[in-house]
Amino acid sequence: MQTSEWTPAEAASHCGVTQPRMNDLLRGRVSRFSLDALVNIATALGRRDHIALEAA
Repeated sequence: MQTSEWTPAEAASHCGVTQPRMNDLLRGRVSRFSLDALVNIATALGRRDHIALEAA
């Protein structure tokens, strides 16, 4: 995995979210994001998603 030297503001700009939202994500507060928002952020960063669901 590559590391980046982006500031939170630069990361937010690349991901299409506000800086406060990026700070939430960087602090691990993923419960504040919808799955759709997380997928959009990953896509903006050039990541591919694969989601598998299992019966409980």
